[in-house]
Amino acid sequence: MNARETALRVLQELESGNRKSEEVLNWFLERSEAKRSDRALARELVSGSLKYRLQCDFVIEKFYRHDYAKAAPVLKNILRLGAYQLLHLDRVPRPAAVDECVKLARKFKGDHLSRLVNGVLRKISPKTIDLEAWTESMDDATRLSVLHSYPARLVERWLSRYGIERTETMLRHGNLPPATGYRVNRLKGSPDALAGREGLAGIRRLGDGLDEFFFSQEFALMEPLLNEGLMSVQNPSQGLACLLASPAPGSTVYDMCAAPGGKSTYMAELMGNEGRIVALDRSVRKLDRIASNARALGITIIEPKEGDALAFDPGCNPDTILLDAPCTGTGVLGRRAELRWRTGPEKLDELVELQKALFDRAAALVGKGGILVYATCSVEPEENELQAKAFLERHPEFEPAGLPAGFPEAFLPAETGNGWLLTLPGEREGFDGGFAARFRNKEA
Repeated sequence: MNARETALRVLQELESGNRKSEEVLNWFLERSEAKRSDRALARELVSGSLKYRLQCDFVIEKFYRHDYAKAAPVLKNILRLGAYQLLHLDRVPRPAAVDECVKLARKFKGDHLSRLVNGVLRKISPKTIDLEAWTESMDDATRLSVLHSYPARLVERWLSRYGIERTETMLRHGNLPPATGYRVNRLKGSPDALAGREGLAGIRRLGDGLDEFFFSQEFALMEPLLNEGLMSVQNPSQGLACLLASPAPGSTVYDMCAAPGGKSTYMAELMGNEGRIVALDRSVRKLDRIASNARALGITIIEPKEGDALAFDPGCNPDTILLDAPCTGTGVLGRRAELRWRTGPEKLDELVELQKALFDRAAALVGKGGILVYATCSVEPEENELQAKAFLERHPEFEPAGLPAGFPEAFLPAETGNGWLLTLPGEREGFDGGFAARFRNKEA
């Protein structure tokens, strides 16, 4: 399969079920002998076609002579692949973008529909597209939905919560290539020493209390260091939740929803690899990955455990519990392109109930005087501030714990109080969106 057929097959697999696009794409690429350039193009096509799906459909419908809503999913995905390349990939020659999609249509749907694909895509060009003019009479939510390719219901929610300027910042950020953040493993070396290594002079370090974090676009330079366990891939917004937990060396920590394990390993590093971390997840495969990463980093205090967080008994009352709860992921839509199309009211309500149950389970387990940190990668109030406030109402034995000593206040967002953090996508370069809140069990 070439890059475009690989991308099409991934998009088809995502039509049903709840699988992650990255996992599906990796499955295909692992069984492929494609060159590095073809692999990169396949990734770009999958990510871009998912992100810009609504916008591509909007444009396609302008030139589609039949009822586009009734078109077969494979035909829609072929047209989306073509429209995305024509609208957003200047480096792909127009004839190649059209011809390759025509070939896909012929292979999957026959000659008749290949001619339809050819006719539609050849009409799409900078001279025939004027999104600004086509959307200028629409209300703000619908207009921004088309211009940035997000569900209108989600745009409307953000407008009512954050206003038009911040909403547009988040929308733009979600369509940019996501920044790759790295964390230096302090168990094996200092950030200053590592930054002095050959080839790392151009990295963007954060400093101001997040000295071990930096951004780099050169994964090839980072890969050997990752293999040596000198660093991990982690966005600094995720690191802030660990710094908020501030687990003490020698203490016992329970990471309730641990996969993929970045927070467990960072807390182990903060603890100087002294103490105990119980890392729970339902997936044995993901737990194996956590154990492998811990070995590479030289970490020995993480105990991967398989189980359901609602029922699992860690066998102790931990000093610190980190509940990185399942959520809509609206703070990381740039990394999980398919999530924007899966986040509806019913899914949100379902997740809110699950978060509530997990929150209550964590409250029952944390030791007296212990710390409970609740975190999400969402920017939705129902999953964040409202969930935290409801928790305090249900559990008067807990109180907001405030910021721990040494917390990097230079990275506090505007919406901060009582140890609650909300980071919005795009407001700080490279940072994902997310929420974290810190509570203390008042019982002595």
